Amino acid sequence: MYKIKFGTDGWREIIADNYTVENVSRVAHATAKWLKTASDNHSCTVGYDCRFGGKLFADTTARVLASHGIKVFLSKAFCSTPMISLANVKLKTFAGVIITASHNPPNYNGYKIKAHYGGPVVPAEIEKVESLIDYKESPSLQSLEEYIKAGMIEYADFEKIYLQQVDDKFDVAKLKSYAPNFAYDAMYGAGQNAIRNLLPDATLLHCDYNPGFNGVAPEPILKNLLEFSELIKKNDRILCGLATDGDADRIGFFDSKGRFVDSHHLILLLMQYLTKYKNLSGKIVKSFSVSSKIDKLAQHLKLETITTKIGFKYICEYMITDDVLIGAEESGGIAVKGHIPERDGIWMGLLILEFMAVTGKSVEELIDETYAIVGAFAVERYDLHIEEALKQKIIQECKANGYNSFGNYKIEKVEDMDGFKFHLGNEEWVMIRPSGTEPVLRVYAESTTSEKAYAILDACKAAIL
Repeated sequence: MYKIKFGTDGWREIIADNYTVENVSRVAHATAKWLKTASDNHSCTVGYDCRFGGKLFADTTARVLASHGIKVFLSKAFCSTPMISLANVKLKTFAGVIITASHNPPNYNGYKIKAHYGGPVVPAEIEKVESLIDYKESPSLQSLEEYIKAGMIEYADFEKIYLQQVDDKFDVAKLKSYAPNFAYDAMYGAGQNAIRNLLPDATLLHCDYNPGFNGVAPEPILKNLLEFSELIKKNDRILCGLATDGDADRIGFFDSKGRFVDSHHLILLLMQYLTKYKNLSGKIVKSFSVSSKIDKLAQHLKLETITTKIGFKYICEYMITDDVLIGAEESGGIAVKGHIPERDGIWMGLLILEFMAVTGKSVEELIDETYAIVGAFAVERYDLHIEEALKQKIIQECKANGYNSFGNYKIEKVEDMDGFKFHLGNEEWVMIRPSGTEPVLRVYAESTTSEKAYAILDACKAAIL
C-alpha cells in the first residue's frame, strides 16, 4: 500500500496518481490531530498556489480541519508560501497549510505545513504528523458553505497582508523609481499579482494563470529562464531581472546583460547589504551545498557560519532559536533577519533592488566588489535523471569510499553531512546527492569559472555512470 511520506520540503506526488483528494484528506486529518495535541490555539491558515486543482485541495483541507473544530482562515485566491507563513504571524494562527509542489514539474502537487513563527514546521513535528496518518476511509464532511456559515472557515486576503508588510519594511517609493528598469518572470507562479501591484511599471513575463506552467517546471534556474534572459538582453533599459518559482519562495536573478546570478552570489550580496548598509549582524546559516565563498566573506565581515543538512527546515530551526542574519540554501531559498524565518523569493529580489537603489550601482558592479574580497567563482549543477538502481549503486559506492578521483581530479577530503562533498584542493569541490523531492541525482561543482566547474562535473559524471 502507498505510504504518505514528507520529503525535504513537504509531501509531493503526481496529481491523480498518489496526489488525490482522499490522500490530501488523510494528511489534513493527521494535521488536525497533531495541531490539537500541540497547542490550545486551534487555528490554521490554508492557501494554494497556481497548480492544477489547488483550490479543490485547499477547500478539502479546510473542511477537514474545520471538522475537527479548528478555525480556518482560507485564502481568497492563489497565494505564495511566504504569504501563508506571514499570515500565521499576523493572524496569530498556530499553523498553516499551503497546497503547492513548489518548483516541481507541472504534474505534481504537494502539501507544506507552516508554523506559528512564520516558517517551516521543524522535522520532529513533521514526523508526528506522519505518524498520525490513518489509511482507513475518512469520515464524511459537511460542505464548505456549511462550515463558513458555522464560523469555522473564514476567507482571508493573504496577499494584502503581505503587501502591507512590504510597505512597512521597504522604501517602496524608491523601489518604484527603479520599476521601469526592472523585469520579473513569475514562471506562471503565485508571485505574479504581488509584483504587478508593487511595481506596476516593471516589465512582466509569464504573469498569467497557467496551471500547466506551459509544460516547464517552475524552478528558477537558467535552463528554464532562457526566454526571460533573452528579454533582458534585448532591452537596454532593464538593469536586472527577478524570477520566482511556483510558490514564490525561491529566487532566480539576472544582471543587465541577461546573465544568470545564482543564489551563491545573491547570498554574498545580501551579506554585504545587511551588514554594511542596514547595520545588522548575526550568524550565517547555510546548507551543505553552498559555495565555500560564503565562509570566506563571513570571516571578512567577522560573522559566524553554521552549516546544515539540505532543506530549509533545518535552517529554520536555527532562525527561531538563535541570532541569525541570513539563512540560505543553494537552490534559491533565502531568508533574512527582519522578515519571517522563511524563504521568500520576492522579498530577496526587492532587497537586491533596494541595494542597487541605495548605492546607485549595478548588479555587475556589486558582484565585482564582492570578487575583490573573495575571488571570482562559479558553482554549477547537473540533474541526472537515472534509474533508481543505478542511483542507489552510486550512493553505496560513495558510502564505501569507492572513489579516489574523478578523472584527473584527485579527492583530498570527503564530507558526508548530507550527500557527499569531495574536496579537490584549490577551493574546488564536487558533490553528489539524491534529490529529496524528485527521482534525480544532483551533482554540484565549484571552481573559479563556469567552464572549470563544468569540467569537474563532466569528469565526475564519466566516473560514476
